[in-house]
Amino acid sequence: MTGHARIWHLVAILGIFSLPLIIMYVFQVVESVAAPAPGSLIPGELDLENWRFLWGSIDSGRPSIWRVTLNTFLFASITSFLVCALSLTAGYALSRLNLPARPLFLGGLIILHAFPTVTLIIAIFIILQMMGLYDTLLGIILVKAALELPFGIWIMKGFYDTVPWEIEMAGVQDGASRLRVWWELVLPQIKPGLSALLIISFLAAWSEFVLPLVLAPGSGAQVLATYMNAVINDDTNQDFGLFKAVGMFYSLPVILIYLLFQKQLMNIYGGGTKG
Repeated sequence: MTGHARIWHLVAILGIFSLPLIIMYVFQVVESVAAPAPGSLIPGELDLENWRFLWGSIDSGRPSIWRVTLNTFLFASITSFLVCALSLTAGYALSRLNLPARPLFLGGLIILHAFPTVTLIIAIFIILQMMGLYDTLLGIILVKAALELPFGIWIMKGFYDTVPWEIEMAGVQDGASRLRVWWELVLPQIKPGLSALLIISFLAAWSEFVLPLVLAPGSGAQVLATYMNAVINDDTNQDFGLFKAVGMFYSLPVILIYLLFQKQLMNIYGGGTKG
């Protein structure tokens, strides 16, 4: 059996196992625009009533979907920017500088990353209240960025480890400052890892549900995840067609990002793990 034949056999097997999931997604798309009659699986006529949230509020007590989408975009964008900016500098220090207790610090990063977020909710809730950041978008941005930092620092440290030290030494010997050497010689070498971390941090914040639900329950800081939760938990007017349409709207940016940046996401495995 040739290599191409083996690949196609593997694709066929994976396709069979993925078929139920694909069918469910197809039904979600179809039923969001053409809901079948009760007790039937056959779609009815085209009906965009489920997508009415795009051009108006669902009810008077719920914010506009565009305002919620803007909140979600700001939450994900600023969180990913903070994670990348801080991981760049901290990862460089851990990779290049002989810091005291460096192995213990690296071990602590792994423990923090593996620590369940939900166990910290009460402490985070108290701290945000004391700082006056409870029920604000800024509060959940800072919390999410702090929780994503251990992963980001460890990943960037691994990418810095793959950059030969001789490159920096040559730049310093030619008279360049340490900052210029980092900017012009080192940073281009780790751009694939930085791009992957930026995308992963953005997606992690975009899909976050627990932190906005608990730490920002008001409508002013509502994001799409909590918006969907409010739609499905509306006891006075449960509309599953509307819920499916909002779910499709919520997932479209994630699907597009995965389709457009597959190669960049795979680069997250390119960094070294030297201690």
